[in-house]
Amino acid sequence: MTNRVVITGMGGVSSIGMSVSEIYNSMKEGKSGIGMLDIPDLARLKVKNGGQIKSFDANNHFEQKKIARMDRFSQFALLAADEAIMSSGLKNSQETWSENAGIILGSSIGGIETINNSYKQVFEEGHNRLHPLTIPKIMNNSATSLISIEYRIQGPSFTVSSACSSANHAMGLAYETIKTRKSNIMITGGSESFLSFGGIKPWESLRVLSHDKCRPFSKGRDGLVLGEGAGIFVFESLDSAKKRKAEIVAEIIGFSMSSDASDLIKPNNIGPEKALEGVLKDGMINKTDVDYINAHGTGTILNDKMESKAIKKVFGPYSKSLKVSSTKALHGHLIGATAAIELFACTLAINEKVIPPTINYLGLDPDCNLDVVPNCSQELKKVGVVLNNSFAFGGMNAILALKKFDG
Repeated sequence: MTNRVVITGMGGVSSIGMSVSEIYNSMKEGKSGIGMLDIPDLARLKVKNGGQIKSFDANNHFEQKKIARMDRFSQFALLAADEAIMSSGLKNSQETWSENAGIILGSSIGGIETINNSYKQVFEEGHNRLHPLTIPKIMNNSATSLISIEYRIQGPSFTVSSACSSANHAMGLAYETIKTRKSNIMITGGSESFLSFGGIKPWESLRVLSHDKCRPFSKGRDGLVLGEGAGIFVFESLDSAKKRKAEIVAEIIGFSMSSDASDLIKPNNIGPEKALEGVLKDGMINKTDVDYINAHGTGTILNDKMESKAIKKVFGPYSKSLKVSSTKALHGHLIGATAAIELFACTLAINEKVIPPTINYLGLDPDCNLDVVPNCSQELKKVGVVLNNSFAFGGMNAILALKKFDG
């Protein structure tokens, strides 16, 4: 017998809000956090926009001793984890929950701000020594480890790196860990901070960045915009949540993974179609029960065309009834953390019946002729099943399915 899996806590840090409530409000209002970057060496970049958390000062949140051990992406993860664990009721719980709880996070590159600063010190400034904790700050698993240390979490804990699907892979594996009774509580999600010179310059070389705005599914779209932040969730077995009388945000009902097996950069629709069909099968979901898909929707010409084709192929005529929006135009593409921030769009739809918009939409592209909720959020009378799509460079695909908990 398998466990049912629910979400009992959420925490978020992004350019559109420093808490879940702020992120929700920005999504409902279609308020973008993308603007001119404020980073060193900006003049050397061609692309100068991004979803930067400009108000963030680590000194306002952590002791100096802790700051010395953490890259920016780890700082985001700890803040979001604290909100998630607090909102779940676990932080003040008298029960011993952390001994068997685990952590699975997603991050595509880990401490790239530390990498950027280290190379600058060595090659530009001529330093022969680096900070002794440079390696621990760089490690992809450092955020996972730091959360484990902070909350004495001793169960299965690791970090997943699959580019833009990292957080969805992490959350899907956390779901399966609880479903198969290997743990009752998993802290999961993703964190990323690419917005440094060394983080952005390689993306410029790929020629997939927009110099203007991210316009998912729209005519005139010309690329993605990078962002930063973290989304952390408490996944819990239903039995455990009921025993604690925890407030349940949503129920996870399915997960699927696939690979395009074709190209490192150019997407195809075969892998995403396989993932979409897989999540419907895993969750025993009727196509007509799906009301909203939070799309991967990067704003690149090829990705949006591919995703639209996959959705139409799998859902057939019913695809015209689906709401399909991308929130990347709001917060930017957080690469390994993207799916975690986008899961907030899914829980917003489930709990408030509000579908966040695809902003910056200029008009129909015939290759993307879906209801993409252009420019303004929409309220629905009913929201059943919601899907969270992630399709990464390298053809790594992961989709999570959720619904409102109904007892």
